[in-house]
Amino acid sequence: MSIKNAKIESTHLGLEGHGIFTFSLHLKLENSNQGFGNFAWISSEAIYEVLKAVGVDKWEDLPGKMIRINCEGDGVIVAIGHIIDDKWFHQRDWTDTRQYRWREPR
Repeated sequence: MSIKNAKIESTHLGLEGHGIFTFSLHLKLENSNQGFGNFAWISSEAIYEVLKAVGVDKWEDLPGKMIRINCEGDGVIVAIGHIIDDKWFHQRDWTDTRQYRWREPR
């Protein structure tokens, strides 16, 4: 695992191409760009945890914020965190503690 700094360039909160409600963060790293999100299990609780980790009150305040990312050896982002404080949203830990029902989109 490695921790790097990143800037949130833009976000998406809404329906993806198959009608599944999700979110994504588009991140600028030192030498590259990377995305985080696009989880099919998105809920208001997950959105709340992202806002809390980054340190903002509204989704609209995310672009432009500096954050830390925690990456696996292959570069996959497994967590995002506050740039200074020890506040993190660990995607896998979060999903492992919850049970979800699949529901067809309308």
